[in-house]
Amino acid sequence: MSSAHTAYSDLPVVTYEGPQSTNPLAYRWYDANRVVLGKTLAEHLRPAVCYWHNFCWKGEDVFGLGNTVFQRPWFAEADPVKAAYLKLDAAFDFFGKLGLPYWCFHDRDVAPEGATLAESNRILDGLLEAAAKKMQDGKVQLLWGTANLFSHGRFMSGAATNPDPEVYAYAAAQVKHVLEWTNRLGGANYVLWGGREGYETLLNTDLKRELAQYGRFLSAVVEHKHKIGFKGTILIEPKPQEPTKHQYDYDSATVYGFLKTYGLEKEVKVNIEVNHATLAGHSFEHEVATACALGIFGSLDANRGDEQLGWDTDQFPNNHVQLVPAMLEIIRAGGYTTGGTNFDAKVRRQSIDPIDQLEGHIGGMDTMARAFLAAAALYESGQLEKVVADRYAGWNGELGQKIHAGASLDDLAQIVHAQGISPQPRSGRQERLENIVNRFV
Repeated sequence: MSSAHTAYSDLPVVTYEGPQSTNPLAYRWYDANRVVLGKTLAEHLRPAVCYWHNFCWKGEDVFGLGNTVFQRPWFAEADPVKAAYLKLDAAFDFFGKLGLPYWCFHDRDVAPEGATLAESNRILDGLLEAAAKKMQDGKVQLLWGTANLFSHGRFMSGAATNPDPEVYAYAAAQVKHVLEWTNRLGGANYVLWGGREGYETLLNTDLKRELAQYGRFLSAVVEHKHKIGFKGTILIEPKPQEPTKHQYDYDSATVYGFLKTYGLEKEVKVNIEVNHATLAGHSFEHEVATACALGIFGSLDANRGDEQLGWDTDQFPNNHVQLVPAMLEIIRAGGYTTGGTNFDAKVRRQSIDPIDQLEGHIGGMDTMARAFLAAAALYESGQLEKVVADRYAGWNGELGQKIHAGASLDDLAQIVHAQGISPQPRSGRQERLENIVNRFV
């Protein structure tokens, strides 16, 4: 941790005080050491703080570009490298206040870009060396790292899917460097968010070529992972649109189809963001359940959107009831392996004080913990599990076994006629099940 005074130094260290606490700077539901389903809450949730929203966003929006709303010391520093070191000190100070075990970063979050990639790498090396020293006490670990392949103008037509092979090569070199640093920092995962891997119009797009480029790029990342001995998981973060009209990693099912096409379904999993799931027209629990069913569930970006706004607002989660079904799906699937719960969320533009950032994470953490605790209690009760087992019980019988064994249409038609099978509708009892869930939240 930093010994320098930062924007967060005067804030208290957040601790658990329980549901009856009236302290706005205490956890009411996130008791990191509470054991549930055989593990602590910290082990189940593996919570992380993101670098970009907290320390890079200046509070600007599309109607206020260039305006620095948040008055942080590193924004006032004219030298971008000096500013980056101020920001790094502040970030680890903030991590310490929250007491959460992980952090996440893009390369351009941590370090400014130089005149060449070599210079950019040298600057990043210095800052990540400093970050490595701050991580030596083991209190904060790296959940995942990633390269920013979307902000710079060179990536306006994509990175891996760019029509210019020089851009593809540049992106590959950038990913190589950050993947190696993620490995060196003991990162549990490496994420690829294809922020501009998509198209604006099909009038100038060779869709087949771009998908093939993307497949080769991801294959090269996996190859390099094994070459350097990285034991973490490679993750893709699905998103349907924004900034491009249509992005190739639209949702979990689309990503799975892509991975199957290029033989990568055993190598790559998904990092699911709540707000991206809803922008794709799905519920969050649908995206989680789909990923779990397909064997590609990896990690989560915790946030929420605004029901009245049709873009990615990245607000802190604040409704634990909405999150219970997704938490239940994660529990059913066995929980995280290398993944975790990253708060890809930011305070609102009018929340200009450092304490607002602290309170945003406290509320988000309590929301996720409360949702998990409710889902765990529901799971332990066995009520829904029994309903599901009973609903599909017929598949364990003789007919179900024959179907699984490969019964043909002729075989099944013969059985139906011979046995006089005439199935009748059975109620799904949805209202009863919803009432059961409500008793636990």
